[in-house]
Amino acid sequence: MSTILEKFEKLGVDNAPGQEGKRKNGKLNLRGEKLEGIPVDFSHGDVDAFLPLPGSLEAFEKGYHIGGKQAYTEYSGKKNIREDLAKKLADFTGAPIDPASEIILTPGTQGALFLAMGALVATGDKVAIVEPDYFANRKLVEFFEGELVPVQMDYYGKEGCAGLDLNSLEEAFKEGVKLFLFSNPNNPTGVIYSYDEIITIAKLAKKYNVTLLVDELYSRQIFDHKTYTHLRAQKEIPDNLITIIGPSKTESLSGFRLGVAFGSKDIITRMEKLQAIVSLRCAGYCQAVFEVWFNEPEGFMEDRIAKHQAIRDELVTVFTAVDGVTARPSDGGSYLFVTMPALDVNIGDFVKIVREMAGVTVTPGTEFGPQFTNSFRINFSQDHRAAVDAAKRLLVIMERYRTK
Repeated sequence: MSTILEKFEKLGVDNAPGQEGKRKNGKLNLRGEKLEGIPVDFSHGDVDAFLPLPGSLEAFEKGYHIGGKQAYTEYSGKKNIREDLAKKLADFTGAPIDPASEIILTPGTQGALFLAMGALVATGDKVAIVEPDYFANRKLVEFFEGELVPVQMDYYGKEGCAGLDLNSLEEAFKEGVKLFLFSNPNNPTGVIYSYDEIITIAKLAKKYNVTLLVDELYSRQIFDHKTYTHLRAQKEIPDNLITIIGPSKTESLSGFRLGVAFGSKDIITRMEKLQAIVSLRCAGYCQAVFEVWFNEPEGFMEDRIAKHQAIRDELVTVFTAVDGVTARPSDGGSYLFVTMPALDVNIGDFVKIVREMAGVTVTPGTEFGPQFTNSFRINFSQDHRAAVDAAKRLLVIMERYRTK
């Protein structure tokens, strides 16, 4: 069992989105002059480049003017909002949701993830995660003192699937894994799981009585008309399943901190009890903004997806034109996971150098698994031209530190 100090030593905020004000570079061996250009923080999406959903401010103001009845909702969220979301999300994911017992509104999807993990993980419980996958997954397992069981994903293996090692996943389930947590589309690579992969995961979880926690944050932003499969809509699913989603990314509503979790009643009940002593509720006035979600003007989502796909395509072209640099085009979401050739500095120092010399902030690959020492993640939900120019500046720095 970890001491309280040991638990918090494993947590870090230096590479987290929005933390640029806290970052310190230290003394680095900088080669050449600083490159000029518009600073770009690829650690998170730019809500100034992609504005929030139309009507979101008006919905917030409406909630504000309702007053106390909106400010102090039930811990799980205001009843009429849960009912509205249960219908919207049931239609979207393909399976019914009981608004009275199977859904909870949370302070962002990060809040939903924390509550779900707190409701599901006890000391010593084996928890399977994917490598690479969202960096908070590993940290939360460690914080709640679970036992990490990494399962590898060969995202360069072949097109049309995520490349999860399903044999290793079954072995992990056989060896006592109680919870499997994964994001779809995957963060950081942007790959989506094929129908066959989703069906197999569901069947294995059912067979070995494993709880599934599926992060579907980017499931509305899918590129190239690819097919997306919602696990909860399949015929054979485990008894315990929680899905997480929210409007913070594709819809640029991150500043409102809105998230939703839905699924197994008993788990949602535990999540509500935990929320009651953590944040009490998803911020009451902000809950009103859920009204505009899935009610976008005609053509809004198609336009937003097309613009992100155009940025993705040009960035992939820029990166892969350089010898030794690889990046699989994202199937969905706003991420690229870029692999570089060998450098004569480590990934941590490279990230600091790029930030100092080129004004470009990226997330080191080691946040997503200790083996990704030559990779970095970018969120390309940015101004198109600024993003491309920033990528080119980053590559100039990379060339200076390439192993000769």
